[in-house]
Amino acid sequence: MMQSGLRLSPQILTRSIVALAAVLLVSGCSFFKGDDDPNPPAELERFKATLKVKKAWSKGIGDGADLLRLSLGPGSDGSIVVAAAHDGKIAAFEAAKGKKRWSVKTKLPLSGGAAVNNGVVAVGSISGTVVLLSAEDGSEIWRKDVASEVLAAPAIGNGLVIVRTVDGKLLALDQRDGEQVWLVQKSVPRLTLRGTSSPVISGQAVICGFDNGRLAAFDISDGDELWDVMLAPPSGRTEIERLIDLNSAPVVVGNDVFAVSYQGRLAGVAVGGGQSLWSVDVSSYAGIDADFSAVYVSTTDSKLAAFSSSSGRELWNSDVLLNRQISAPAKQAKSVVVGDFEGYLHWFDSLTGQLQARAKAGGDPISAAPLVSNDMLYVVNDGGKLVAFKITGTKGK
Repeated sequence: MMQSGLRLSPQILTRSIVALAAVLLVSGCSFFKGDDDPNPPAELERFKATLKVKKAWSKGIGDGADLLRLSLGPGSDGSIVVAAAHDGKIAAFEAAKGKKRWSVKTKLPLSGGAAVNNGVVAVGSISGTVVLLSAEDGSEIWRKDVASEVLAAPAIGNGLVIVRTVDGKLLALDQRDGEQVWLVQKSVPRLTLRGTSSPVISGQAVICGFDNGRLAAFDISDGDELWDVMLAPPSGRTEIERLIDLNSAPVVVGNDVFAVSYQGRLAGVAVGGGQSLWSVDVSSYAGIDADFSAVYVSTTDSKLAAFSSSSGRELWNSDVLLNRQISAPAKQAKSVVVGDFEGYLHWFDSLTGQLQARAKAGGDPISAAPLVSNDMLYVVNDGGKLVAFKITGTKGK
């Protein structure tokens, strides 16, 4: 269903429907019931928790969009947490206690964000509008039409707002007035998954993944391409078999950047020159997180796996959440956390992959990756609810 007031051209609407169908196909979603489901989600089994997790606070933001599976994740600068809902509402809360700082209504069908940095908040919409707000009070600084859907959080840095759109464009907008500073574009296959990679700023480079399976870096000052690598070439006879999207944000750790593609590979690449460090066969559209020891991956069939950051060697692999449509992982202290389609959060030991704790963040699915800031974990579910959790200790084995 389309929101009232939202108009899409027949071409865009057709492409969105096809892409959404592809997401339903690859994510394990099924219209079959009971025993007819060829990929049933794993049942949650009882286990002995070894980690104490407490819900710190929760707040309603606005109406969600369950069918669209939008990745409207929270953003934070350490002192506040900002969350956006599909119905256009944006709100900021004190990170520790959850006291509301401000809330605004943009009257836009939001789909990308929230990003928080340099005293501002950036979000994008399905209608192709980017909005910049003051992080202090929520007042609008500017809004800019970028002519295509924004399905990923922008990046903010060096006086710029970097935006990725679904038509393969990566553009830099001036933080002061929203004027375009530079624009680059990559080819888009005829069939893609619904979603795009969020850009990441690393020093003087902007790094982003694209639907053609390529990871590229650009000079942040003028958009000149610094390097471009193919994670894995498409293969197969049909267009669905040849899907190779890099939908999740790359993760930079030190001098390395890690990225994963659907039906492709997980790879480590040198930030400085784009040299390939290692790669392994992994398929993911949800995403990854990483630290200096490991890269953590939510695979297409909802396994959670860890690979060595230095070599790509698999460290552990857990299938206890098989086909539960898990979110991208987030590293919290010595744990890795993912959400699932029933609104549960699951904590795993980052060294062993053993399940440590489980908590409920509401009844709606969790599509967006959890956010960890100052040891607190924040998650926004598809119903527009923001929940904060903290680890309070361990339990005896």
